[in-house]
Amino acid sequence: MRGIWRWRRNPLWRRTDRIEAWVALAAAVLVALGATSVGRLAGGATHGALLATVRIQHQQRHLEWVTVDRLVSRAPLDPDPETSSQRDAHRRVIARWTAPNGSAHIGQLAAPRPVETGERFRIWTDDRGRVVPRPMDVSTAGTHAVLAGLGTAAGVGMMIEGARRLVVWQLMVRRFRRWDEEWERAGQDWGRAGAGS
Repeated sequence: MRGIWRWRRNPLWRRTDRIEAWVALAAAVLVALGATSVGRLAGGATHGALLATVRIQHQQRHLEWVTVDRLVSRAPLDPDPETSSQRDAHRRVIARWTAPNGSAHIGQLAAPRPVETGERFRIWTDDRGRVVPRPMDVSTAGTHAVLAGLGTAAGVGMMIEGARRLVVWQLMVRRFRRWDEEWERAGQDWGRAGAGS
């Protein structure tokens, strides 16, 4: 900013230079204040919505014990040892459980560890006994809200910077156009010896 202040009365400074300096200042202020404010609002709104989801999920999801009836036969060997289907194949079981509403269920599940027939482990179910993912916890909701706020702030900042660059590009086009007009006025014989210039 000192450079802009020092050059403000320079006779070589064109009008487009002043406009570019003000656009840069406005963009910096908008990024510093506007993008961070929008990011904070987006993060706060996301956090509120996710906390409501956390409450609902904890009310609707229940930990239930399941008993392994039998192991599911292993799939043929997978040539790629990095695939999750092969790693999890030894953990697929047929198990039974009782839902919170008292209904009995039998189904194929992925065991959290290698198990044998008759062993028990816990799964998350909804009120009707359907298997569901573990409910979101408060810290995960907070992390997602922070990421949403940062992403929104970064997106707004990039949009402001993109608009600034578009304005500067237009100013450069205007400068080059005026420069071409001035060269046209100077004539083609400018600088030649004896041309009278």
